[in-house]
Amino acid sequence: FFYVFNRKTGEPPLINGWIPYLGKALIFRKDAFKFLLDQQKKLGDIFTVHIAGRYITFIMDPFQYVYIIRNSKQLEFYEFADKMASKTFDYPALSKGKFPDLKENLHRIYQYLQGKPLEIISDHMMKNLQDIFEWKCSQATDWETEKMYKFCCSVMFEASFVTLYGRVPAADGHKVISEIRDKFIKFDASFPYLAANIPIELLGATKKVRKELIHHFLLQNMTKWLGGSKVVQARQDIFEKYELLGDYDKAAHHFAFLWASVGNTIPATFWAMYYLLRHPEALAAVRDEIDHLLQSTGQKSGPTYNIHLTREQLDNLVYLESALNESLRMCSSSMNIRISQEDFVLKLEGDQEVSLRKGDWIALYPQTLHMDPEVYEDPKEYKFDRYIENGKKKTTFYKAGRKLKYFLMPFGSGISMCPGRFLAMNEMKMFLFLLLAHFDVELVESKAVRLDNSRMGLGILLPDADIAFRYKLRS
Repeated sequence: FFYVFNRKTGEPPLINGWIPYLGKALIFRKDAFKFLLDQQKKLGDIFTVHIAGRYITFIMDPFQYVYIIRNSKQLEFYEFADKMASKTFDYPALSKGKFPDLKENLHRIYQYLQGKPLEIISDHMMKNLQDIFEWKCSQATDWETEKMYKFCCSVMFEASFVTLYGRVPAADGHKVISEIRDKFIKFDASFPYLAANIPIELLGATKKVRKELIHHFLLQNMTKWLGGSKVVQARQDIFEKYELLGDYDKAAHHFAFLWASVGNTIPATFWAMYYLLRHPEALAAVRDEIDHLLQSTGQKSGPTYNIHLTREQLDNLVYLESALNESLRMCSSSMNIRISQEDFVLKLEGDQEVSLRKGDWIALYPQTLHMDPEVYEDPKEYKFDRYIENGKKKTTFYKAGRKLKYFLMPFGSGISMCPGRFLAMNEMKMFLFLLLAHFDVELVESKAVRLDNSRMGLGILLPDADIAFRYKLRS
């Protein structure tokens, strides 16, 4: 029921589908990973798929990724991302020319998430995480049972919110943030539909919830919050320079930044914790590494002690990082999209050429690389030490006997790479560090949690169910 035919010379085979406009959208949405591997077997490493009115050319060979990633002049990402974000988060598109240099100015701010400023914001995150864990400790006199996703969501959301936007000084500060979090979860459940261009009017209460969330970020509310981050302050300063940007629009930008900060970090934290608890030898190795670091730096674990970690110490926790990378390999499913700016011939390795038309989409789908048995032996198995070799970080992976430049891509690539990736990694490491330093933790249920595929192509996949675990203070 689908047609494959060559169009012009040099254009890849086209999989059109038989449903007008939709093309292969339904099959793709059901299981993009399986669909793409099936097409690769039939047609080779380059083919075009008609999905909901778009023609998307997939490049499946990881050795060709570099030719897409470095060709940012003819293969652009920004306009696509801007359109999608402005629709999803309800602010005017930046590429309309009404806001000269706003895109560049906002991009410059990401310097606050690197280098020395990254250390400052990471220290604040560590302190805020410790405050929340201390509060959890005061509740946990004996074994406390909670749902794991809910637990990760509550801790990571509050710590991230306070780190970025500041404390809510009201006596019920916890409660205010919990209310924002609950609305956030409702909005987030509709995110895949908004990203797929489904009108928000068809998504029940989503429009109302989004409006309420954006209202939290109006200037009169944000000025009450204490001790926000430099990155958010710098964003505020820039928005103030644009008179055409209304108060609601600025607030919508702040809300979008919150989503970017926690939308993928929360499920990624869940999977890292879940896999560690499912694999006792992994848990033991990571905990041993944490205890060793605390001993060697003369620090004690426990709710009354403040733990301080330098960036170097965080980087040197090789088992923790490997376990985290392994869970990211297994649960990330992002589609790296570029849009052709003109009719041109894309030159690839091995004298291959692809003729592209202006407006064509090119896509990389790294999940197929992450699950490639040639690159990763037994890719469906969780191996916590997969990224360690002789006690050091392992960064060399091979396919067909050749070393790969790209082997792990949970944060996108090139111009579309997540600018907050260093902070996200630090946050997840610190969460796991404090959890294992303070608590004995174990699963209460033996059921296996699986990946929910409804976010395929959009980042970290969510779990298809929550799972109970219990924790108590370490003796």
